[in-house]
Amino acid sequence: MTRVQLLSRFFHMLLPTFDQIGELKNRETLKVDVLAGITVALILVPQSMAYAQLAGLPAYYGLYASFLPPMVAAMFGSSRQLATGPVAVVSLMTAASLEPLAASGSEGFLVYATLLAIMIGLFQVALGVLRLGVLVDFLSHPVVLGFTSAGAIIIGTSQISKLFGVTAERAEHHYETVYNVVQAAIDHTHWPTFFIAVLSIAIILGIKRWKPHWPAVLIAVVTTTIISKVSGYAKRDGAIVGEIPQGLPAMAIPEFSLDIVLELITAAVIISLIGFMEAISIAKAMAAKTRQHLDANQELFGQGLSNIVSGMFSGYPVSGSFSRSAVNINAGARTGFSSIVTAIVVGITLLFLTPLLYHLPQATLAAVIIMAVIGLIKIAPIKHAWKVEKHDGIVAVITFVLTLYMAPHLDKGILAGVFLSMALFIYRTMRPRFAMVSRHPDGTFRDLAVFPELETCKNIIIIRFYMSLYYANAGYFETKVLQVFAEHHDAKYIIIDAEGINMVDSTGEMVLTQLRERLEAAGVIVLIARMKRQFMQSMRKAGAITTTEDERFFSRLTFALEYAWDEMECDQCDNAKGCPLRISVARKQFDQRESTPAIPNPVNKIRELATEE
Repeated sequence: MTRVQLLSRFFHMLLPTFDQIGELKNRETLKVDVLAGITVALILVPQSMAYAQLAGLPAYYGLYASFLPPMVAAMFGSSRQLATGPVAVVSLMTAASLEPLAASGSEGFLVYATLLAIMIGLFQVALGVLRLGVLVDFLSHPVVLGFTSAGAIIIGTSQISKLFGVTAERAEHHYETVYNVVQAAIDHTHWPTFFIAVLSIAIILGIKRWKPHWPAVLIAVVTTTIISKVSGYAKRDGAIVGEIPQGLPAMAIPEFSLDIVLELITAAVIISLIGFMEAISIAKAMAAKTRQHLDANQELFGQGLSNIVSGMFSGYPVSGSFSRSAVNINAGARTGFSSIVTAIVVGITLLFLTPLLYHLPQATLAAVIIMAVIGLIKIAPIKHAWKVEKHDGIVAVITFVLTLYMAPHLDKGILAGVFLSMALFIYRTMRPRFAMVSRHPDGTFRDLAVFPELETCKNIIIIRFYMSLYYANAGYFETKVLQVFAEHHDAKYIIIDAEGINMVDSTGEMVLTQLRERLEAAGVIVLIARMKRQFMQSMRKAGAITTTEDERFFSRLTFALEYAWDEMECDQCDNAKGCPLRISVARKQFDQRESTPAIPNPVNKIRELATEE
């Protein structure tokens, strides 16, 4: 890619949503976008404060991360309804990444959080500009399933101390910390805090059941804040949010050292991919519903810019939120303007409404987090993955267990899952399906292991290989072909049905070429049929196909058989006229086995050549 092309693509990414501006001239569109934006903001304000505390940051950092990032993501992303801002999993991973470097809530912790957001944003922008969003595919669905479910449990259990109003010594592993918290809760529960937590959960559950369209989180926040202020909750040692700086966040570039950047780079890459996978999954679901175009690389660019802006304005890493995006689209949002409205409401909150949040109990925020992550614990999809492919189920379960065991070192759990999924994939491709086939009465070629009753030809052997031929399975392919050769002493031709071979690497080409030479030296001609274009290109580039050898490659199995029949002499089948690989012969043999009259089905030479293999 030239520098001019790269700059052209970059400037195109800076102007993705201009076509939506004209749609806002429609008053109905403007109205529903404004209402949707306000609705999302009513959920975002308390949620963002809760997620900030989950990330080990002061609650108002969640508001900072909810101010400009949703606006930037909407302006430069591809999805119209994706609601960007603080989310549970990214918040948890932020805390896990920073806690080894600084104490939670300390000045260094706050600086590193903003630096991490900028690093994540730069990585996502680079991937978007270079159109490398496919890298997210390395995080397989089973890995994400296992990690997300384990992460939800870690998030929920990390809030137990706030539900019971206790403190406990932090241990090396999360499960040890949870044990310490439970012991403290048994002996020293702060009952006013416990009451606030239970009340918050009851309000959220009750409203979701009987009034699902009401803002349950906001009602819980308002109710418990009023109770906290009226009852003197803070004077009874109840933990509250406290004073929130009034005003909008100022722009600032965090100071950092190269050592800190190197410490955070692995976490930045992992959070980038996890956050984007969450965002793009939500965006794809909504695009399918609205039938709108979605550009994954443009969305990656928009998410990256939103993270950069978040870090530069005292925020922390953000991503697309499933729950708020669902609220946004259900409220009727049609363009990205709804997210701009959300950002404006958050800005108004920062300017004028922060004093109202002073008495908000931290137990309420803990309840909000727990209620938000319960839905992330998904056992049924893991069972489904196990049924479809056991290796996928194994990956999901092991990722789940390792993430729980290694917490708070979440990166180790997910990296283990990624490497395991890749290793199992390579293992599966090392021993792919290899089959000998013969003609079925319906005209197709079927696996003899599945249809052992099919007649075979002693002179012509047809084999199939159901995988690309590359370094990890080339040896297996060679072994299987030589095994077939050894078991069929009278074979004069071996036809390789190459339809399942999508590509050939240098090792596969070398093995295939040497195999042909060895077999032909032993008097067996190797023919290859139904090759893919990529297969032929690789063979030609390697010089394995010359003008004289092109006659050994055929576009159809039938053509390869015709070549063998024309060249072969066989007393057993009257020089191939009675070969069981012919359609007419296969049908006749079938009718004889079934002892029923042949089904009238005239077959001539042209029809036989045109038969689909």
